[in-house]
Amino acid sequence: MANLQEVERLLDQMTVGEKTLVLQRVVRDLGILTPRIESNPAVCGGEPCIVRTRIPVWLLVQLQRLGMSEAELLRNYPTLRAEDLANAWAYARQHREEIEQQIVDNKTA
Repeated sequence: MANLQEVERLLDQMTVGEKTLVLQRVVRDLGILTPRIESNPAVCGGEPCIVRTRIPVWLLVQLQRLGMSEAELLRNYPTLRAEDLANAWAYARQHREEIEQQIVDNKTA
């Protein structure tokens, strides 16, 4: 119980970005499937997107590669939460080839 209290104390002191990294680690360690990511044929051609948005995972991955920070992503996409980014990164790690192909496909579109 003391460890949990210490974790809670540390979380209260963390930035959104730091909490996102912690969440990514917990999701990875637990092997949790990526919540809040959905593929719906009626939305963005079935590409995996953040739930209830039209923001595809591949776009977030590509923007991050181009140098956009998580804070900038959250500012530029106000419907996103830090948890959504953590889920997007986890999905991208689990579906690397799919995301890479979507990035290539959308560069040439």
